[in-house]
Amino acid sequence: MEFRLLGPIEVVDGGRALPVGGPKPRTLLAVLALSAGRTVPVDSLIDAVWGEDPPDTARAALHTYVSSIRRSLKVDVISRDAGGYRLDGTTDHKKFIDLVARARAEQDPALYREALGLWRGEPLGGAQGTWADNERARLGELRYAAIEERVEAELQRGDATDIAELTSLVAGQPLRERLRAQLMRALHQAGRQADALAVYQEGRTVLDEELGLEPGAELRQAHDLVLQGDDHQPEPVEVTRPSQLPFDIADFTGRRTETAELLKKLRQEATGSRLCAVYGKPGAGKSTLAMHVAHLLRDDFPDGQLYASLRGVQTVRSDPAEVLGGFLRALGVADLPQDLDERTQLYRSLLANRRVLVVLDDASDERQVRPLLPGRHTSAVLVTSRERLSALEGAAQLDLGVLDDEEALELLDTVVGNRRVGAELDEARDIVRLCGHLPLALRIAGARLAARPQWQLRRLADRLRVQHRVLQELTLGDLEVRGSLALSYDGLEETERAALRRLGLLDVSSFGGWVVGPLLGCDRYDAEDVVQRLVDAQLLDDTGGDRYRLHDLTRAFARERGETEETDFATAATRAAEAWLALVETAGSRMPHATFDIDVVNPHLDADQVDEILADPEAWFDAEQTGLVGVVERVSELDLTDVATRLAAALCSSRFSVRNLFGQWWRTHSAALEAARRAGDTDGEARLLAGLGWLRYEQDRFDEAASCYQQSLALRDDPKVWLDLSTVQRETGRLADARASLDRALADLTEPQLRAQALHGLGRVLTEQDELTEALAACEEAVRLYTELGDERARAIAARSVGIVHRAAGRLDDAARWCEEAVTLLRGMDDPLMSAYAVQALAKVRIRQGRGAEVHEELLASLTVCNEMGDGFGQALVLRTLGELHLADGDYAEAVRRLERSLQWWEALGLPVWRERTARDLREARQGEASLSVLKVF
Repeated sequence: MEFRLLGPIEVVDGGRALPVGGPKPRTLLAVLALSAGRTVPVDSLIDAVWGEDPPDTARAALHTYVSSIRRSLKVDVISRDAGGYRLDGTTDHKKFIDLVARARAEQDPALYREALGLWRGEPLGGAQGTWADNERARLGELRYAAIEERVEAELQRGDATDIAELTSLVAGQPLRERLRAQLMRALHQAGRQADALAVYQEGRTVLDEELGLEPGAELRQAHDLVLQGDDHQPEPVEVTRPSQLPFDIADFTGRRTETAELLKKLRQEATGSRLCAVYGKPGAGKSTLAMHVAHLLRDDFPDGQLYASLRGVQTVRSDPAEVLGGFLRALGVADLPQDLDERTQLYRSLLANRRVLVVLDDASDERQVRPLLPGRHTSAVLVTSRERLSALEGAAQLDLGVLDDEEALELLDTVVGNRRVGAELDEARDIVRLCGHLPLALRIAGARLAARPQWQLRRLADRLRVQHRVLQELTLGDLEVRGSLALSYDGLEETERAALRRLGLLDVSSFGGWVVGPLLGCDRYDAEDVVQRLVDAQLLDDTGGDRYRLHDLTRAFARERGETEETDFATAATRAAEAWLALVETAGSRMPHATFDIDVVNPHLDADQVDEILADPEAWFDAEQTGLVGVVERVSELDLTDVATRLAAALCSSRFSVRNLFGQWWRTHSAALEAARRAGDTDGEARLLAGLGWLRYEQDRFDEAASCYQQSLALRDDPKVWLDLSTVQRETGRLADARASLDRALADLTEPQLRAQALHGLGRVLTEQDELTEALAACEEAVRLYTELGDERARAIAARSVGIVHRAAGRLDDAARWCEEAVTLLRGMDDPLMSAYAVQALAKVRIRQGRGAEVHEELLASLTVCNEMGDGFGQALVLRTLGELHLADGDYAEAVRRLERSLQWWEALGLPVWRERTARDLREARQGEASLSVLKVF
């Protein structure tokens, strides 16, 4: 199977083109194919397919497109990895790149022609959007570069060159000086000097009229060649070769993988854009790595190296026009254009046929970088920035994290010297860990030890363990941090100092700017002014989208000051946590799986501000997840039990359960539970135990879930908890207990949403007990209530249960209709897990209708979803259904394989009822009975 991108997008298998869908699926397929073998993040795929304004359903639609492509190709070449998708397959793009690389190495025109023969027209035909347009331009540049290299190889060999082809290419690209020079040389070789000179004059006119420039060196050389009537090249025109790189650190250590990756990407001209962007946290060593790599590349770029510090995190950032002025002067230009665009055009013209390395250090954003990029891939660009420059088209992004254990120890050993690290290896590992594997901190720690040869490493490790001494210990010479931070801090107004102190005490690394308002108890406008002042003072990093970050050392400094100067931080923290709580509840009410149906009033933020913050509630929640966990833990440490309990409960109701964020769920509830117990708050303790019961249920740890629910009920009788306990009891086959718990719940429940949930649960229990008439009535009543409430997700799940009742009663057409409705509704939401359950219920019906083959691929996709989301119950259920499908089809070997795996799951989950049902099917499969009659209701 081959994926063809160099023309209309096609997938060809055995000479036959396979359907790939409309513009959006084609765009998705193109993104994956251009990155074949590499995982593409989901956010990048959404940006490529929908651009800057994706719909709320983009993630769900993306999953649907992937499933559709998988079904069309009938081969699972697209896999889901952590955070994205990967396509594994052969592409004409990769063939083209490889052939060009071989042709360049061998200087073989035939290989160039073979590579260019892969092109079938405009690339990425059928894809749409800004991403597709940018990629077409990039791929087109690759094609023209290959054409120029092929022509050059022909001219150097003295081979006959197709003058008609060259003439057509120059007409289409009149500003490509290399093509024009090659046409002149071909005409000259053919004895057509007059035509060659005419081509030169035409090019000179076009350059003057379009760009206001004179012909470049290569075009002038071709002109001289024609005038002299000589078949040999004249001596090259002398040009200035800048060498602006700062020094390469003498004891550079580690970063072998990153160095190799950057060297490979910046050396491979054939791969297209030779543009690499290195990003990462402060102190990660971005600039140091860039300088080291740049010095290693000096011989690869003989026409010079340009360097500029863009001062991206400084108050006054470098102006691209001024940077270009410096570059142009280094390239020998005396009379500089005044306009930025004119400087950019002149800069790109000068670098058009030269091999120059450009290093742009500490960039603020993509807009600052774009004017400084050369126009062709003969030159390369290496950029560093604190933030990922995602919108930098064609850039290879390198996330420079902290050092791994081995490299961190190596750096420490290099700086300390005298083999002291090897002599105290355990203590050295402690220092690495306490420094967070951060190169800057390790270099300071190592320098301190080098300056104190009498110290054992254990001594510094013990000092670093004292949190309040971190800044003091990581100080040496001009690397001293506290003093410079104190100068900036002292220059602030008191309100600004209070904001910094409280942010440090809150101990969140990334946050929305709005949080400063509740921390200070002021309105949004005063808070915005404070935030901007902290940014200007370089004490806060603006990461875009009204989000900010405190550098680790700045946060340590702020917390240090807060602990000595703040007198009532608990009040400020309560305000901030209450604001977060209201935002979580509001975000929950605006997301597809809304569990809140009331308007939430935020006590510390105005309504317009809330609307701005939650313009995209899913994106807001995703950005805040880590910070929210930290806030719950922090307010729990402060024994702010009430707000900690309410915030933890709201979090698990909003996103933790839907996204299976079990680790965050456990952390928030455990922290709040400890605070509630310290305060003797039995109501809070009961609520949190119920939340932990729900967590354990979602993790398929049913005994622990039941225990948590029972502990909660011992503290406080709550019909909602009885309802949740009944679900665990039903799943573990304790049907009588489940029914009793539901009776307890229904006796006291008055809230319509919970009554609907209880009726749905009762219907499921009655179905298991074969009381199908009563079961159908209960499930249909649940559907009615959910419809009145406008809860489409719950309605869809209840519709699935109605379908199961009809299936149990043998009414297969009715069962199919209800299950299809559930599938349709859930696929329209961002809920792949419940969609998988709905597909499984429909598949059970189709198997009994003799139409199992229709749902086989969908069942496989559902199994993948359950696997990706860590849902053991779902995996066991879908595996059993697949086994039933193969059993009904008479494929006993495959049925046995699937059912054995399902049985292993049920045993691991401790669910004897489901284990026995699957074991029954397995016995039938091993006996080889191929009849639908062997398939029981459950």
